[in-house]
Amino acid sequence: MSIRLPQSRGAVIGAVASVTVVVLLAWRLLSSSLAADPPHGPPPVPVSVVSVEQKDVPQLAAGIGTVQSLHNVVLRPQVSGIVTEVLFEEGQQVKRGQLLARIDDRTILANLRQAEAEKARNEAQLKAANLDKSRYDNLLAEEAISRQTVEQQVALVEQLEAAIRANEATIAAQQVQLSYTKITSPVNGRVGLRHVDPGNLVQTGDAQGLVTVTQVDPISVIFTLPQELLGRVQGLTNGKPFAHVGAFNRDGGVLLAEGKLTTIDNQVDANTGTIRLRAEFENSQGMLWPGQFVTIRLQTGVSDNALVVPARTVRQGLEGPFVFRVREQKAEVVPVQVGYSNDEIAVITAGVAKGDSIVSDGHSRLTPNAHVKLVDGPAAMVSEAQTKPRPQGSAGR
Repeated sequence: MSIRLPQSRGAVIGAVASVTVVVLLAWRLLSSSLAADPPHGPPPVPVSVVSVEQKDVPQLAAGIGTVQSLHNVVLRPQVSGIVTEVLFEEGQQVKRGQLLARIDDRTILANLRQAEAEKARNEAQLKAANLDKSRYDNLLAEEAISRQTVEQQVALVEQLEAAIRANEATIAAQQVQLSYTKITSPVNGRVGLRHVDPGNLVQTGDAQGLVTVTQVDPISVIFTLPQELLGRVQGLTNGKPFAHVGAFNRDGGVLLAEGKLTTIDNQVDANTGTIRLRAEFENSQGMLWPGQFVTIRLQTGVSDNALVVPARTVRQGLEGPFVFRVREQKAEVVPVQVGYSNDEIAVITAGVAKGDSIVSDGHSRLTPNAHVKLVDGPAAMVSEAQTKPRPQGSAGR
């Protein structure tokens, strides 16, 4: 009978040794993992930053306006007659006093000639009456004629003088009527679509008129601003240099013309709570057109040496506006005071200093004193240069 106890004991000892080796290996791996990546809390938040700049900032007020001509004239006939000539092309630029059309003037000329002839006849009769009056005066001195005859002659002279004055008034009226047969432009501008052709009969009561002349250079824009800006714009036309105004397309991206503020309306619109203003522009290139809608930007002042950040960096909290300032890889909350802002920039009057790094993107995950990682921009490159390990042996160089 054989006993194999020693072999069973050797197998058990071998199994125990194998398990021990596996446990030791697992422990070493776990220890290495914990040593290589010790826990440090939540990962840093990736953000973009900008630096606070200091510069002069023009203060702008924006509104929507409508282009209007300073002079828009409908040329209507002031005498009735046949149009004999049309001397312009549609859309043509014309000068003040330029002849645009003629109306048949033969009837008016005939009436003028008749009035001139009547005046000449009365002048001849007056000359003869004055001679007779002189002879009657001599005869009256010799008591060879009665005083009644002399008085009748004086009355005749006065009657002829009055007739001549009436003839002169008739001649002047006919000359005015004759001038109306020549249609001239009252302003420098552009003619529109004509409503008559040569040979058409026109009447003095024609509301449509012959053509419209619109002044386009210079030209004006009527625009509105909120009544809260009244205090800022009131002094812009009172003895000071004219305020600068820019006219842009509806999207506000393309500058069409630059001009000056000329007039502020004398009352606030109670229905809309806005004030109406007029600005005047040089328009030699024809970028502004009557009836066109434009975006107006009015400069109401200048902030000198102002601290400027992008408008998107300023956040609104329960206690007012604030920004996230990055220092030592942490984002700290800094309350600020905003003096002026628009869609692009904000002028900070208190809270930050020139050169401070302010978070511009990545606000959604930020909390006070959160660790941050700069992902782009000049400040990010500076941060990476400061945190990058230096090569061995570089110390002291």
